[in-house]
Amino acid sequence: MKITRITAWEVPLTSHDTYYMAEGKTCDTTVSVVVRLDTDTGASGWGEVCPIPHYLPAYAKGVAPALEEMAPVLIGANPVGPEALMERLNKHLIGHGYAKSAIDTALWDLTAQAAGLPLHALLGGRAVADIPLYHSITCIAPDEMAHMARDAFDQGMRQFQVKLGADNNWEADVARLIQVREAVGDGPLVYGDWNCGSDTLTATRVGRAVSHLDIMLEQPCATIEECAHVRAATGLPMKLDESACDIHSVLAGHRAGCMDAAALKLSKMGGLSTMRQIRDLCLSLGTQMCIEDTWGSDVTTAASLHLAASTPARGIMNTCDLSHYVKPRLDPNAPSRRNGRIAPPEGPGLGVTPDADALDQPVTIID
Repeated sequence: MKITRITAWEVPLTSHDTYYMAEGKTCDTTVSVVVRLDTDTGASGWGEVCPIPHYLPAYAKGVAPALEEMAPVLIGANPVGPEALMERLNKHLIGHGYAKSAIDTALWDLTAQAAGLPLHALLGGRAVADIPLYHSITCIAPDEMAHMARDAFDQGMRQFQVKLGADNNWEADVARLIQVREAVGDGPLVYGDWNCGSDTLTATRVGRAVSHLDIMLEQPCATIEECAHVRAATGLPMKLDESACDIHSVLAGHRAGCMDAAALKLSKMGGLSTMRQIRDLCLSLGTQMCIEDTWGSDVTTAASLHLAASTPARGIMNTCDLSHYVKPRLDPNAPSRRNGRIAPPEGPGLGVTPDADALDQPVTIID
């Protein structure tokens, strides 16, 4: 099997609800780049990357030029055995992990198809039947957020990410956490996420104001050192997201004592090949994981679900059905949430195939 063509589409994904986050970050309509690798056997592998503006050093318009740079390594190469080919790519083009993540996913898709197996079988085997989801709540008025949480709770959700800091009002953030906690009752996991948008003083004030409740904090500040300060000052468990981006930072977060949980994201870590290594490291460290991606639709959701399904239950905190939050759906037959949980697609490979009508015209064709 040899790769004969690389095709990429830019697909605008519109959030059902605009996502407001700290420091003016928003998700409304965001461009997702869908990549297909065609082979001389007729098999095709799919990948997707959807950078959120101002979230990480990544942008959608950077994907197509990166594909042009990677093409000499990819065209004519055997896609089976993604890690060896990704090693060659990493030597050929340093960095640009977000663009490589879509390629890596497509390589894994092709490898699993060649084996006639669902992707999770190649990532460690099916460890769980399905995975718990979290529901992300945009940072708006506290009572509206509580209402959203209750609606999701009534649909079976039991984990809730509460966005904080959009209005630079720490007392409103306290109210957000308190009201969401009250709306869903005792038991469900509730955590407040600043997306690096807070300083240590503000995050500490919020954390101490809700320390009587069962609350977790997520990435309040930009650095591991600052997050560790807040973790120590509040006594609340903490999840790292933006700061946990590779093996070295995951180890640093563990040593600092502020990584009770970690967000593993495909585009942040350069794809499944590296993310699987970090998944196994977190299992060794005893760190629970959210296995997902930064944003996107059915292709990247499927890739995340396969890795999550191959992860022992002791290491899984949750995953995210990104395709639930946006339109259009790229594959209407892809998995959807059910009673707060979700399972990976069936069939060989990723198990998803984007609908041609959702993709429109490609922006890049390389052969």
